Amino acid sequence: MSTQKVSTGSTQRITLAKGLNMGLRKAMEDDPKVLIMGEDVGKLGGVFRITDGLQKDFGEDRVIDSPLAESGIVGTAVGMALRGYRPVVEIQFDGFVYPAYDQIVCQVAKMTFRSQGKSKMPMVIRIPFGGGIGAVEHHSESPEAQFAHTPGLKVVACSNPIDGYWMIQQAIACDDPVIFLEPKRQYHADKAELDESATPDPLFTSRTVRAGSDATLLAYGPTVKTALKAAEAAASEGKNLEVIDLRTLSPLDMAPVFESVRRTGRAVVVHEAHVNLGLGAELSARITEECFYSLEAPVLRVGGFDTPYPPSRIEEEWLPDLDRVLDAVDRSMEF
Repeated sequence: MSTQKVSTGSTQRITLAKGLNMGLRKAMEDDPKVLIMGEDVGKLGGVFRITDGLQKDFGEDRVIDSPLAESGIVGTAVGMALRGYRPVVEIQFDGFVYPAYDQIVCQVAKMTFRSQGKSKMPMVIRIPFGGGIGAVEHHSESPEAQFAHTPGLKVVACSNPIDGYWMIQQAIACDDPVIFLEPKRQYHADKAELDESATPDPLFTSRTVRAGSDATLLAYGPTVKTALKAAEAAASEGKNLEVIDLRTLSPLDMAPVFESVRRTGRAVVVHEAHVNLGLGAELSARITEECFYSLEAPVLRVGGFDTPYPPSRIEEEWLPDLDRVLDAVDRSMEF
């Protein structure tokens, strides 16, 4: 299904990295209060080149190269947000976010509640997340459940170039703090047609990206592509799988999920994070509570194993892949 509601203008083919770069640029052009800060985001343009060219065009006062101190980056952004700015901070790699965890959970998430709504916290924390790039330790984490579990934070995950372009702008425009998860293995993997005159879906909504009738696959970020590949493979065996890109992890948009599962009777959740206490557990609980009498099988989960992320030479054995997703579908269909 289309990732945009209207398509009337000229288009261009972009990668996720380019979409994010263009979205950041548009947000900075539209609002002089939007600032970018992080390690190497300026002259280098970020390790993944997401902020490439922005410091040159907007200056060092709006695209700020920070020290190597995540707690300092986020803490400074808290002060900026309280003073009326809209800071966008980059955590260089997912595993580097933990030094800033105290700031995020104790300050960013609670400031609006602490002030009874008087102090807004309009900031975006960009986190490249997930594996598949052959990186060393601390460079391939999936910490989304830790943030989705924290009241006061919004958590979203883009999966494709078009969503990257629109969602980053929508997150920056939000008056609440947004953890913005970017699947790093998808930065330069695929291209899609962007129409900048189109009307995007709202930020905190799920989307059906492939219609089906036999089972529902739920995914977000890097596993959306995995789920779509599994659906294509299953089609050759006569199975018709529906795929939903969750897009928003907190708040979860469950209406499309419930509607789909009530039709298919089966659900499989796919994410790279550990299965134990991951987003799949919450999704399974909500689906069971709301769709119990429609289910033909238990909700199944496919994810990373309950070990620290492995060395890069065996990461493809650790990550959920097409075969593991199809195996879960088969087990669901056998009930």
